[in-house]
Amino acid sequence: MSTENRDRLALRMGPDTKRKIDQWYKAAGCHSRNQFVEQAVNFYADHLALQDNGNLPKAVTSALDGQLGMFEDRLASLLYKHSVELDMVMGILADSYEFTEEDMRRRRADSVRNVKRTNGRLSFEEKIYPEDRVGSEWPD
Repeated sequence: MSTENRDRLALRMGPDTKRKIDQWYKAAGCHSRNQFVEQAVNFYADHLALQDNGNLPKAVTSALDGQLGMFEDRLASLLYKHSVELDMVMGILADSYEFTEEDMRRRRADSVRNVKRTNGRLSFEEKIYPEDRVGSEWPD
């Protein structure tokens, strides 16, 4: 960044503080002591703002938004693929069997009960074999 857009600020510090700046500014990836001090001031100001109003600093919220966005995209993709597979299975079953309305009501009630009981962790093996045989034979 050019120096013409920057304000000059006189700064007095103790020798220990100057020694810390000299020791750490290159390790922090800064090209100058001024850049290091400016980053340190911005970091501390963000820290104070966080304690003052409870908002996260912009860098943290930006990183979280990016990670959550990637997670949302991945989850949406997986749900789409799951919906396609589920629609295929439902189509095959609907073409193969004729269910009455009462059969469908009973099946839906059973399915809701099963999902609640297993907290959504359903297993095909549990549907095929009695509950007393399911366990060590079929790992998750």
